[in-house]
Amino acid sequence: MSVRSVIKFADWILGIDRSPGASGPIFELTCTTCDEGSQASEDKSDPELWALTHTGRKTDHRSFRATTTAFFRTVPAPGNPLHREQQDSTR
Repeated sequence: MSVRSVIKFADWILGIDRSPGASGPIFELTCTTCDEGSQASEDKSDPELWALTHTGRKTDHRSFRATTTAFFRTVPAPGNPLHREQQDSTR
């Protein structure tokens, strides 16, 4: 078992996870008429093609809800005691 420290009031930065191996955004579309949906895909054109095909089969289904899932990561900000540790570990 390990002991972890809690640092209260430390500054953090939240942003899109661009770390090595991080997943890019994932795209999905859902028909708002019938609730059928595309497969989730990292390639935005896959759900777009699904929507066009869906409308081609069901010509009165023309409205879609887009869902994009993005992955975020927190990193210590300058002034946070862990900021120095993170810089040292990347060298």
